[in-house]
Amino acid sequence: MTRDMAGGARRMIVALAFAAIMLNYVDRQMIALLKPTLQAQFGWDDRDYSHMASAFQLAAAVAFLGSGWFIDRIGLRRGFAIGVGVWSLAGMAHAVVTSVGGFIGVRALLGAAESIGTPAQVKTAAAYFPPEQRSIMIGIGNMAPNLGAVLTPLIIPPLALWLGWRATFLLTGGAGLVWVILWLLAPRPPAQAAPADATPRISSGAMLRDRRQWALIAAKAFSDEVWWFLLFFAPDLFHRLFGLDQGALGLPVAFIYTMAALGSLSGGWLPGRLMARGADANRARKRSLLLYALLILPVPALLLTHSAWVAAGLLGLALFAHQGFSTNVFGMATDLFPAHRVGTAIGIGAFAGNLAGMAMIEGAGWSLDGGFGYAPLLLICGGSYLVALALIQWLVPRIEMAAD
Repeated sequence: MTRDMAGGARRMIVALAFAAIMLNYVDRQMIALLKPTLQAQFGWDDRDYSHMASAFQLAAAVAFLGSGWFIDRIGLRRGFAIGVGVWSLAGMAHAVVTSVGGFIGVRALLGAAESIGTPAQVKTAAAYFPPEQRSIMIGIGNMAPNLGAVLTPLIIPPLALWLGWRATFLLTGGAGLVWVILWLLAPRPPAQAAPADATPRISSGAMLRDRRQWALIAAKAFSDEVWWFLLFFAPDLFHRLFGLDQGALGLPVAFIYTMAALGSLSGGWLPGRLMARGADANRARKRSLLLYALLILPVPALLLTHSAWVAAGLLGLALFAHQGFSTNVFGMATDLFPAHRVGTAIGIGAFAGNLAGMAMIEGAGWSLDGGFGYAPLLLICGGSYLVALALIQWLVPRIEMAAD
């Protein structure tokens, strides 16, 4: 393969991996945008919807513990194709189920299959790119979820109004099946010799005896609960509090996820800037975390406004802060753990984050059905990051760079 061909093949792989992760977020977010329509048609209550969202969360959390092993065992080419194929079929199955139990089942299948996305994205970078280019590839991939979350509210509601909600599920799932065909036709990764890696395997039990791991668990649990809650309930919040119908939800929801994308960029830039000014890793990382934890504090104030766009501004600031905080949590993991343990540490942390998200979603159903509204949930969102930072400081008083 010539250098030009290799470059072209890699650009194709970047585009395909980016598209897969973007479709991942389109499929998971659709039910939140179509909730008013589906709730009216099928007579769901808020707890029914919470159970559907929780089924997705629980299935994804459990599957996440094994999805990396699956990709390694089956291989990137087949494993990524199987994951996208299954989650696309699960998305299409939403068009034919009619009961609460049916929706819970297809949401669980969707969540389990979508857990393939993260390890497949990282493995794509490792398989197709030399070491000096992998960070760029992963950085590009990390923008895909935010772009998916921006495009979904702009595309899905008008499409559902035009063709109906069933056809919308079929079309987005069909796009995933087209992706599978293109992926299988894409160039294979270059042949690589098996690495002579003598690094001992680290058990989960050993990791759970490490205070650094618990700092990461706390950080993910108390931040991811907010992300998952807003992902599944932000459209309903605009519908319930401001009377926005399905056709009007797109712009404010797209705005808040555009802010989230900017937060991701700022979260990578800020600690580097602080280090350039002389701060060590501990001060740079924790000062950044503190700033983002403070930025999300005003989010409960949206209950005091009658303007959907003021509310969108407050939620946009909240997700800007979340993504900046989350980026620094992942950066903290690379600070605290040597390279051969980072993947395991992040996997355990992500599992905790998904479970916390499930608990928050179930709490949302209880609060809404009980007549308490969104007030308790938004108060939790506002203070959750300061709790996370306090636990990080208690468990890891000083961040020391780990030696590989």
